Amino acid sequence: MDNKQVISRQRLFSFSLVLGIIAAFYLFHLFQMQVLDGYIYLHRAQATAQRSEPVFAQRGQIFDRHYNQPLATNRNSFAITIVPADLPRGEQTTIIEELARLLGRDPGQVLERYRSAARGLFVPVEVISNLTLEELTLVAERIDSFPGVSWYSKPERVYPAGPLASNVIGYVGDITPQELQVLFNEGYTSSSIIGKSGIEQRYDQYLRGTDGRRVRLVDAKGRHVRDGDEMRLPEQGSNLVLTIDAKLQQLVQEALGPRIGSAVVMRPATGEILSLVTYPRYDPNLFIGPGGDGEFRRLSRDRRAPFLNRPVQSAAAPASVFKVLMNIAIMEEEAFPSDETIECTGEFPYGNRVFHDWLESGHGAVDITSALAQSCNIFYYTIGAHHLSVDQIIDYSYRLGFGSATGIDVRGENPGLVPSPAWKEHNRNSRWVGGDTVNFSIGQGYLQVTPLQVASMVATILNDGVTYRPHLLREIRDPLTGNLVERQQPEVVRSSDISAATFQEVRSQMRSVITEGTAQVVITTNAVDVAGKTGTGQVGIAGRHHSWFAAYGPHGEDVSPEEQIVVVVMVDAANEWEWWAPKASNIIFHGYFKGLDYEEAVADLRRGPRYLWYM
Repeated sequence: MDNKQVISRQRLFSFSLVLGIIAAFYLFHLFQMQVLDGYIYLHRAQATAQRSEPVFAQRGQIFDRHYNQPLATNRNSFAITIVPADLPRGEQTTIIEELARLLGRDPGQVLERYRSAARGLFVPVEVISNLTLEELTLVAERIDSFPGVSWYSKPERVYPAGPLASNVIGYVGDITPQELQVLFNEGYTSSSIIGKSGIEQRYDQYLRGTDGRRVRLVDAKGRHVRDGDEMRLPEQGSNLVLTIDAKLQQLVQEALGPRIGSAVVMRPATGEILSLVTYPRYDPNLFIGPGGDGEFRRLSRDRRAPFLNRPVQSAAAPASVFKVLMNIAIMEEEAFPSDETIECTGEFPYGNRVFHDWLESGHGAVDITSALAQSCNIFYYTIGAHHLSVDQIIDYSYRLGFGSATGIDVRGENPGLVPSPAWKEHNRNSRWVGGDTVNFSIGQGYLQVTPLQVASMVATILNDGVTYRPHLLREIRDPLTGNLVERQQPEVVRSSDISAATFQEVRSQMRSVITEGTAQVVITTNAVDVAGKTGTGQVGIAGRHHSWFAAYGPHGEDVSPEEQIVVVVMVDAANEWEWWAPKASNIIFHGYFKGLDYEEAVADLRRGPRYLWYM
C-alpha cells in the first residue's frame, strides 16, 4: 500500500467522522425540539393565544331639527364573550349559568344566546351585553372561576328624551340569527347591534358605522400578556338630524294626553314632519339592562299596542273629514251647482233604509259651503246617491292619496283601503249596493285611512294639487366635525290636474267650518287663523266614536306656504267620548304660533275672550 492510499483513507475517515458529528448534533437538536422542548412549547401554547375581537364603532347620534337636542346617543358599556374551546369539557352549562346568576341575568336566556350564536370552537361568542363597569368588576374579581371568559368595550344606546318620539326614533337590539342570515354579506356579525324599528331601523346603514378589530395576545384566562396589539380602528356612524321639532313634539304629546290615538304636524310646502305622536308609547331605555327582555315582552302583550306607530300604521274610517274630498269632487265634476241647496230634514230614505243626520231636526236648506261647515250628512247622502257615481268618488280618493302608502321613511306604513264594488265582491262575497255608496259619501263604511294620509290630503289642497313625500330625515352630518354631508330635498310624488280654483274654494269652505260651523265652539285660538274639518266616526258601539280633526294655519291666500302647518289629530273610540281631537288641535295651534309649551298654552287660552270649559 503506497502513501497515496493511506492518505485517501485518512481523509475519508476524517470526512465521515465530521459528517457523523454533524448528523449526531442535528439528531440531538431535533430530539430536543420535538421531545424535550415540546413540553415547554405545549405549555406555552396552552397558556397564551391570539384573540381577535371587534372594536365597536360608536353609533351615530340622532338629533331634532335644530341639531341641539339629542334624541338618541351612546354611553360606555361592556360585553362578555366566551371562547367555546376554552370551556372545560362537561362544564359549559354550569359555567355559563353561574356567570349569568353573578350578573343578575336569566341563565336560560344567556345559555340560549350562547348556543344560537356559537359559530366555531375558537370564535368568541358574545353572551351578555350592556354591562356597567361595576358589573364587569364582579367578573374580573372571579376570573379564575370562569375559564374562556373575556370582555370588550361595547357602546350602549340610550335615549335622553325617553318616550318622546319613541315611535319615530325606534330602538336597537342584538341581531337575531334570522337577521344575520340576510345581512351577513353587508358586514354584520353575530355580535352586531341593529335598528329594530323607526329611524334606527330605516337608516341603520348610516348610523351603525364600521367596526374595527384588535388582535391581542392573552393567556388562557383571557388576560392581556403583551403589548404591541394589532388594531384596525373603527369608523363612527353618521349623525342624523330629523325634521321633528322636539319642543313641538312635547306640546303635541301633552295636548293628546293619555288617550289612545295619534297626531301629525306637517310642513305642507316640503313634506317635513314636525311632530308625529302616538299613544300609548314606550320608553326604549327600558329595554336596556337585565330587565330589558322582560319589559319588551310585557309591552308586546299590552292590548293597547304601544309599539303601533298609529299615525302611520293605524287606519280607520275618516268620517266627515272625507267631506272635504267630496266637495272637491262635486266642484271639479260640476256635479251640483254651488248656488243651489238641498233640504236637510234629518232623514234620507234610500232603498229599504232610512239614513239619519247627526242633527235629528235637520239643518234646513244647505248649499255646498254650509253643508261642509255644518257637516250635513243629508247633503252628502244625496250627492252620493244621485249626483256622483261610486267610480268618481273612488277616483278622487286615489287622486288625493288615499288607498296607497305616502312613502314616509319608516317601515310598516299602512296603505289604507279605498273600497270598490270589485273589492267587496272579492273580499266580502257580496254585491255593492247603493247604501254602500251613501256611507262612502260621508267617509264611513269600508273606507280606511291613516292620519298621515289625511295630513297629506290637506297639504295637497294647500299646494294646489302638488303632493310632497312626507319625510322624517332632514340632514346627515359628519360625526366628528358636524359638517353637513347631505340634506334631504323635498320630493314631489304626485301632481293633480284638479284646478287651482277648486282648491282655493275648498280652502275657503274649510275656513267656514271654524268661523260658522261645527268647530266654531272649540277652535278659539287667536294666535292664527285656522281652517279645517271635524269628523266623528261611528264604530258600532253606543256612545263611542272616533274623533277626527284635520286643519291648517294660517289660512289666507296671501300667506307664505313656508309659514303654514297642517295638524291632524285622531282620538280612538277606545277612549271615553270627549270630542277631543279639535280641542287638542286648538292647543297645538295656539302653542306653536305663540311659542308656548302645553301649560302656558292652556293658561293663555283660559285668559282669552272665548274661554272653554274643557280647559
